[in-house]
Amino acid sequence: MRDKLKIGITVGDINGIGLEVIIKSLCDSRILSFFTPIVYGHTKVASFHRKAINVNDFNFNVIASADQAQENKANIINCWEEDVRITLGEQNEIGGKYAFLSLEKATEDLLAGRIDGLVTAPINKHNIQQEGFSFPGHTEYLQAKSDAKDVLMFMVSDALKVGVVTGHIPVKDVASSLSEDAILHKLRMMHSSLKADFWIQKPKIAVLGLNPHAGDNGLIGEEDGKIIIPAIEKARAEGMLCFGPYPSDGFFASDQYTKFDAVLAMYHDQGLIPFKHIASRSGVNFTAGLPFVRTSPDHGTGYDIAGKNVASADSFMEALFSAVHIIERRREQKELTANPLTFRRLSRDRD
Repeated sequence: MRDKLKIGITVGDINGIGLEVIIKSLCDSRILSFFTPIVYGHTKVASFHRKAINVNDFNFNVIASADQAQENKANIINCWEEDVRITLGEQNEIGGKYAFLSLEKATEDLLAGRIDGLVTAPINKHNIQQEGFSFPGHTEYLQAKSDAKDVLMFMVSDALKVGVVTGHIPVKDVASSLSEDAILHKLRMMHSSLKADFWIQKPKIAVLGLNPHAGDNGLIGEEDGKIIIPAIEKARAEGMLCFGPYPSDGFFASDQYTKFDAVLAMYHDQGLIPFKHIASRSGVNFTAGLPFVRTSPDHGTGYDIAGKNVASADSFMEALFSAVHIIERRREQKELTANPLTFRRLSRDRD
């Protein structure tokens, strides 16, 4: 019997809701039967948040390193020594400094194989900028640390899965950043992830257009006809079931998305606005293309509700379970690949 998976958890901005949703998630002791959590932060900071939301019957098990983690307990590693002044709801350098220390230590353990996966609580992309972190967000930092050639921001839920071609860039730069190769590469990554991480053997992917009405035959922009359609045709020539481009407004308003396994959007808000509305607190941000599994909740730091005991832990719990399920699927597929007859039989059953 395998040991339980060790899932690392970063605390995010300590002035936000990260530790609140972490504590709320781990308070349910039933969750500990599925994996062993290791939080990267500090016990005093965690205690401050615990008291702020009036949780009195929960404590972390303090450990010095990941190899000391105990099953059936919520473990925590102290990533700094000094006392920290917490100012709930404020965006400041302190929140960014300790968010990075948590992420840095967790990433170190992840790359060294001391933990099996990573779930990241929300950071503030502005105040975390410092020596050692000059990236638009978690995704780009983890890509750089792991030397991954490319990654896909993949928002997933039971109702909808959405990936984006361009991520954290200004809207004015989206059109110039698109190319046949860029779109085709993201389609390949999405197709591969759907098969390997979600066990969808013949994924059906919808591709959104860039312009209103998908360009309306060139009347409202030429990118859809000159870039997106050729990329879809190349993907289909490679055997991928890709369709589009679809105008985003009608595609989601008519529930057409329910006919597909995943959707590729051209830019951040085009995909994430409908996703967050449809997923409704159950969405997870999964970074496909990394050599390890990283997930996060689909919300931000929540400064406006920090410490008020109103933050929902639903998305964070989904992120935890998604990380576990994806790791297990990858391991199971690796084992089954060693036995092709069993693998083909299970693949047929899952079609």
